[in-house]
Amino acid sequence: MKLPFYLFFTLMVCLFACKKQKKEEVLPPREDVVEETFLPKKQDFKVVGYIWSRASIVDDLAKVDFDKITHLNIAFINPDPASATFADMPALNTVVKTAHQKGVYVMLSCGGGSPQRYYTDLLNTKRPALVKNFIDFVDKYKLDGIDVDLEGDDIDANYEAFITELRTPLTERKKLLTSAVAWWTRARVTDKALKSFDFINIMAYDATGRWDLTNPGQHSTFAYAVQHLNYWHSQRGLDKKKLVLGVPFYGYGFGTLFNSSASLAQMSWQTVQQNYSDWVNVDEIPFPNNGGTFYYNGKNTIKAKTELAVKDGGGIMIWQLLYDSTNSHSLLTLIDKTHREATK
Repeated sequence: MKLPFYLFFTLMVCLFACKKQKKEEVLPPREDVVEETFLPKKQDFKVVGYIWSRASIVDDLAKVDFDKITHLNIAFINPDPASATFADMPALNTVVKTAHQKGVYVMLSCGGGSPQRYYTDLLNTKRPALVKNFIDFVDKYKLDGIDVDLEGDDIDANYEAFITELRTPLTERKKLLTSAVAWWTRARVTDKALKSFDFINIMAYDATGRWDLTNPGQHSTFAYAVQHLNYWHSQRGLDKKKLVLGVPFYGYGFGTLFNSSASLAQMSWQTVQQNYSDWVNVDEIPFPNNGGTFYYNGKNTIKAKTELAVKDGGGIMIWQLLYDSTNSHSLLTLIDKTHREATK
């Protein structure tokens, strides 16, 4: 029995379409649209390390032990003071890819310790555009969030609105929002702004420094760390897991010798352990003939602070990673070993 022509034609079309569909289903995916999946490390204890945003940042990555950190903060990436736009930073593509392969978050850190007074005008007159530009930058380079390090008078009446307006689009993208907080401006951070952060990086250092030669001494004591943690938890109500305790990988010198030597006035841990290896377990080096004293955090104090952060906080923050040594005196290695042993 012959099929009518129209039925035969319909059957052929169907068979051809089904075969074509089946063939398309087994085609390999296009390589140009495949995206790598970022699998972050387990976050039982955060280790947040800052590095400079500078021309050599890709070369700097070779000095970062990604196996011992959970978050890499790029300091500092700020908008143009007039237009509120961000310059292209193609090196970030390499930074993000390298960090993500190790399960490490990469954060844009804005602001900085020195005054960034142009934020006053931007937050007052161009805040919606500024927020959009921040988010666009995060999207462009596949960053994992924003760390706000506005300090001093840069924390003004518009700070809360800036933080809460960043929070919404970052939440939609499942991105992080954190802040570096200082003791002397703690009251300027409102409760509403504070609750918007996934966690805070507590700058428990710089209690004194080269800017105040009338106040020589240790700038980052153990007691100072305890004071910070107690304040943000007991008085401001933050969960301990949101408290990341900052430690310095540098120190300051006070006295006649240091006033005449810029290279000695502020030294990194790398310089300290290299030139004064007999003093790595203590927190100060006296220089004879009334030359003065150099103050820093030695290995014993860094270990004690890490144990404190395990007990009363949620992690350690480091300013900054490139100040560390790469030998047996590495403070990052000490932090890694200490928190792992304490959380067994």
